[in-house]
Amino acid sequence: MSVDERREQLIAVALELFSRRPPEEVSIDDIAAAAGASRPLVYHYFPGKQALYEESLRRAGQELSARFEEPMEGPLSERLYRVMGRYLDFVQSHGPGFAALLRGGSVAASAGTSAVIDEVRRAAQEQILAHLAIPSPSPALRLTVRAWIANAEITSLEWLGERSVPLEELQLHLVQEFVAALTITAAREPALAAELASFFADERPQGPTGRLVRDLAGLLAVPGTLDALTALATEAAEAAEATEVGEAAEVAEAAGAAEATEEPPPAHSSE
Repeated sequence: MSVDERREQLIAVALELFSRRPPEEVSIDDIAAAAGASRPLVYHYFPGKQALYEESLRRAGQELSARFEEPMEGPLSERLYRVMGRYLDFVQSHGPGFAALLRGGSVAASAGTSAVIDEVRRAAQEQILAHLAIPSPSPALRLTVRAWIANAEITSLEWLGERSVPLEELQLHLVQEFVAALTITAAREPALAAELASFFADERPQGPTGRLVRDLAGLLAVPGTLDALTALATEAAEAAEATEVGEAAEVAEAAGAAEATEEPPPAHSSE
């Protein structure tokens, strides 16, 4: 086995062990035994377990980032559904080690490991923004995407510990949460709202967005729900209009007061 091959083997073996157990429960001896190598040989390639863990994590991070890559074809929510399927498969297969790190409970966490995870998050954010195809994403939209990624991370890790719902249900739930978050952001940003129309036009009835709309329609069919929401929307609009009128009156009053306090220009003498 060549030098490069041996190094790659040690990384692969270490990643497999770190995927099954928290990093603090894996020793150099464990890695050496699994690789069929001696302890000194492992130290020949890596100065210690932390260096080997960080290199393993970098490889895993590259793999995870690649799972967010998806051809930009078809309805957006269906693309994200496929992406989340690959993401959750990764979480499932790399459970304990990544759970310990992402929850901040690993003694092996360091600036190096944190940088790897941050890079994965940035790559995921840029991939999602690319699928949205917004020429200049606003800070609010970027924040929405980043918050959704963080929520997906937390939710999937909680699922890893409990597995209280089928994986496919979690996959659908996360995509629909993104659609809902995107819609809320668009309600506050006219430019994004204009793009949202084409997004909905491309969606299919049986896709994640179509199923979400169907569920919401069912909710509105519950007696009293639509009337209550309509009344709330009307009251909210009236309150907003009253606030705008009040603010305009305050501005006008302040301007009038400022004019009243201005000193008249000094009179010129006729002499």
